[in-house]
Order: sequence, then C-alpha cells, then structure tokens
Amino acid sequence: MEKFQIFIQLTRLNKPIGFLLLFWPCVWGLTLAYYYTEETNLYLKHILLFFLGSVLMRSAGCIFNDIVDRNLDKRVQRTKKRPIASGKVSVFEAFIYIVFLCLVALLILLQFNWLTIVLGISSMVLAFAYPFMKRITYWPQLFLGLTFNWGIIMGWTSVTNSISIEPIILYLAAIFWTLGYDTIYGLQDIHDDEIIGVKSTSIKFKNNVKVFVGTCYSLCVLFILVLGLLMEIDKYILTLSAFIILSLIYQIKIFKTDNPTSCLFCFKMNNLTGLLIFLFIFSFNLK
Repeated sequence: MEKFQIFIQLTRLNKPIGFLLLFWPCVWGLTLAYYYTEETNLYLKHILLFFLGSVLMRSAGCIFNDIVDRNLDKRVQRTKKRPIASGKVSVFEAFIYIVFLCLVALLILLQFNWLTIVLGISSMVLAFAYPFMKRITYWPQLFLGLTFNWGIIMGWTSVTNSISIEPIILYLAAIFWTLGYDTIYGLQDIHDDEIIGVKSTSIKFKNNVKVFVGTCYSLCVLFILVLGLLMEIDKYILTLSAFIILSLIYQIKIFKTDNPTSCLFCFKMNNLTGLLIFLFIFSFNLK
C-alpha cells in the first residue's frame, strides 16, 4: 500500500486537475470535428481513449518533470516532499514507471489513424522538453500552452484525418488560456523561484500580473468568438460564451499575488472553464 500511495503522489493522480486540463482540449477538438461529421459512436469511443491517454501522459509527464527538477524541488517549500525530491523513489524506479506509462499510452494511440499517431508521437518532443524551459526562458507557460493543448489538433484529426483552420484557431485560444491559468499557478512559488533562479511569466509580469492574465484570457475569448463567427454559428448560441467570460473575469477578480491559496483556487477553477468551453462548442450542434 505504501508503494501504491507513493505512485499516486508521483503521478499526481490524487490531484486530477492536471489531467483534466490536458483532457478538456482533446474533447474540444473532438467536439469541433463532431459538428462536421456527426459520427456519434466514433465520438464517444474517442472521448474514452483520449481520457485514458490524458491520464497516462500527464502521469508520465509529472514523473519526468520531477526527475528533471528533483534538485530544485528540494529548495521549494511546496515541492520539497515530492517522492523523488524526498528520496522515497529513486530516479531509476521513476524511469521504469515512465516507460510503462508511455507504452500503455502508445497502445491507446495506435487505435487512431496514422495522422493522429504521427501527431501524438511528435507531441512527445514538446512534453519532455517542457521541464527545461523554466531554466532558459521567462515563457515556460507559453511552451506549456503549446504542449498541453496539442490534443485539440489530435482530437480533430482522429475524426477527420485532416488539418483545417478551425482547430488551429481553437488551439490558439487554448494557448492563451493556458498562459493565463499557469501564470496564476506560478504565483504560488514566486518567492522561492526568484531565489533559485527559475523563470516564469509569473515573475516576468509580477508587477502587472492581473493585466497580463486579463490580456491572455481576453485573447482566448476573442479566438473562440472568431471560431464561432467563422463557422457561422447562430448569434444566440454565441451569447453562451458569456458563461466562459464570467468564469475568467471571476478568476482575475479574486486571485491575489500574496495569497497562494487564492491562486490555487483560481487555477483549479479552470476545470469549470474547460467544461464551459466544451459545452459552448457542443452547443454548435444545435443547428
């Protein structure tokens, strides 16, 4: 049981917000494609496959991140008790877990068409490069946005077997969404990060962080509305975007740079925002 509990901590399965934020963009891409294909059985099957893939790849990504950051994690109050940083799991054991999780994820990936398989394998480069970004740029959140929202493109191609402008616009919206919520998340560790030399948009924009997050969220909404207009969605359906906007405004209003609890709460609230964006895209089918 102790080994199992350590594995749960290592993969963050006890903190589902991580894999949910990876899963929502996949569902958005699938739902966008469903608008054009209306293949219900395929849609439902792919939702299940992408959910399993999101859990597996998020878990593998967490372990790899902890291997790379093990020496930094020891110096940050919030992360010093993580299994690898605290010595509960060796680096070798952690790599075994990564290989196992990636192999199972590969079995799921092979259920899709060749274009989606290629896109899925290429995303590994983004996923395993991400932990190093905080060492070389103040924009690791941008790189996370590119990585975490790749599922939009994969969700679309898994149904249509092609690339189109619609998922690309949605991908851009999601990148700005991630830029915003991960900047809020990074505020929790801003003091420790500055001491140990880790970079982030939280640090870069610390004096105007609400303006930065507000700009990111505004651009996210703008691209979502552009998508709706491009697809000639009924104007009454477009008004449903108000729920998305309100959820983002509420986050900006309540998070405080000197209150880590409020930052974590707003970060987790993006699970609701992800659901609202899904419902908004799904409403396109009310045609």
